[in-house]
Amino acid sequence: MDPYTSKVAVITGGSRGIGYNVAAALVAKGAKVVLGDILDKEGEAAAKELNTRAGKQVAAYIHTDVTKYKDLIALFALAEKTFGGVDIAMLNAGIAGESAGGVFTPLDDRADMLIHEVNIGGVIKGNKVALLHMAKRGKGGIIINTASIAGFSAMPSIAAYCATKHAVVGWSRSLVNMQSVCGVRVNAVCPYWCETDIIANPASDVARRFLEATPKTTMEYVVQAFEQCIEDSDMAGETLLVLPDGIHVQPSFIPPECCFTSEFLEKVPQLTEDGNKETKKKLAQAIKAAKL
Repeated sequence: MDPYTSKVAVITGGSRGIGYNVAAALVAKGAKVVLGDILDKEGEAAAKELNTRAGKQVAAYIHTDVTKYKDLIALFALAEKTFGGVDIAMLNAGIAGESAGGVFTPLDDRADMLIHEVNIGGVIKGNKVALLHMAKRGKGGIIINTASIAGFSAMPSIAAYCATKHAVVGWSRSLVNMQSVCGVRVNAVCPYWCETDIIANPASDVARRFLEATPKTTMEYVVQAFEQCIEDSDMAGETLLVLPDGIHVQPSFIPPECCFTSEFLEKVPQLTEDGNKETKKKLAQAIKAAKL
């Protein structure tokens, strides 16, 4: 079955960079896209360009602050109203800049938390809304979260950014059971440095010289990683590294043997089944409560 034709994708941070490039690739393959961003001029222009290129409406745009549930609810509602539903959700919006370091920035409550509210809060909130929409519709779906190589590495100069991307990786892997619960596959794409706005304006001269010297991955590889998450029906709870030499599936963490006993391993299948049943009940309650 064609994974793109007649499918609808919602993309946050969709006005430019990775979000826009993935949107353009999906439209070229037959999908429709709904873009969310806070950059209204760029977002409206992106949707207009995609529609003009296709000669029909294949894209829509709405202002979306991913830190606010009301904006995310409106984003998915627009996709449902305009194109009939959501099959693919790409939670991609993120920031870096001066707040990426986090260690020696001013002791400012609001400023310190903004990068966390956008980079991980926006992912969690977007995933929750996406899951409710997809589960309510009953056709399953695909959620792809944009993480980073920083989600696996330690970089003192961007410690806060690393913390947010570690969180995106942990969240995405933790939703592996959604495939069994409601037919929704959740994965994360973790690019190395790529030519996007996030690295276009480094916060210091040292950062600039580092970024100039380090190898880069390509936007083509990044887009291919998102397509792989869509096309591979067995891929759930996975994290794809997008490196200068291509795409690699990062192995999942396996706890040491001391964390397991034969008695525990015998109980795992039943515990998993019971956990999925409980999760399905909570999902049904959440759909009812959300009134989407």
